[in-house]
Amino acid sequence: MKIGIDIRPLLGGKRTGVEEYMLELLEHLFFLDSANEYILFWNAWKLPPCPRDWDRRFPHVRLASFRIPNKLLNFSLWYFGFPKLDRLIGGTDVFFVPNLTFAAFSRHTRVVVTAHDLSFELWPETFSWKRRWWHFFVHFRRLARRADRIICVSQSTKDDLVTFLRLSLRKVVVVKSGIDPTCVPMSRNHPSLLSVKERYGLPYRFVLSVGTIEPRKNIVSLAEAFDTLVREGKADGFELVLAGVKGWKWRGIREAIDRLPSRNRIRFLGFVEDKDKAALYNLASVFVAPSFYEGFGFPPLEAAACGTPVVVSNGSSFPETLGGGAILSDP
Repeated sequence: MKIGIDIRPLLGGKRTGVEEYMLELLEHLFFLDSANEYILFWNAWKLPPCPRDWDRRFPHVRLASFRIPNKLLNFSLWYFGFPKLDRLIGGTDVFFVPNLTFAAFSRHTRVVVTAHDLSFELWPETFSWKRRWWHFFVHFRRLARRADRIICVSQSTKDDLVTFLRLSLRKVVVVKSGIDPTCVPMSRNHPSLLSVKERYGLPYRFVLSVGTIEPRKNIVSLAEAFDTLVREGKADGFELVLAGVKGWKWRGIREAIDRLPSRNRIRFLGFVEDKDKAALYNLASVFVAPSFYEGFGFPPLEAAACGTPVVVSNGSSFPETLGGGAILSDP
């Protein structure tokens, strides 16, 4: 069977939840299944190499790369429904779309789409106008109706999908994500922990939060809560460490935190390399994810797998994915 996969979401080079999902899912899928042929759709005017050299490492994986300007391709897919992506890469039996994007397919190809969350529908105010327009034109409802199957990463996301898009229950399945197997408890004297602690200049005791610096992550509330604990004398010797790339409205978030009395004990760590994440989780005294909404949420699970106490919001997918493994709090 020929299976096409749209890997364009990996073009940004970021490693947020969607990219994490795609990289690890496809890596293990190609390793486990050599019976089927996989054709990866890859398009950019300045084309980077195939992620993780999949086309070289796996004989049953082929890269179908194109240099069509993405704005032109997206407009054509949206307005004309052309080109049909399955035909463009030589024909497929099934085409897998691991994340919301512009797409069009011929009638005979079965289509499988992953829905990570409906934050753009439920929390539109946490997106820039540019991202809101992008979601509008992508038209997820149309893609969802065209799909033969929709994979949801949590029951919470499935419930949202069925409720708001009125899709058949039989069409939507839940396949929960796995987490990085390197996320395990480590000794405080482990060389990698000592190396990461020194390289990032981390204190002995700190509260950790990992995620894109954007309004949906509710970081200002976390900083205000930490500031309250400091003023009440309940956080002696602790710092708050915020790790993650800069997202929409990050400057406003930074300015709000800089106005807090305890601002000198709150640090923005920036991007953390994947090889350092397990050590960072192990070094933390507690991990907090106060997001307003998450379709799945990798960092809290990874932190819990490292044996670090976890506090998360009591809504969306967190009660399902973490269950009794975390303290639940009103965000």
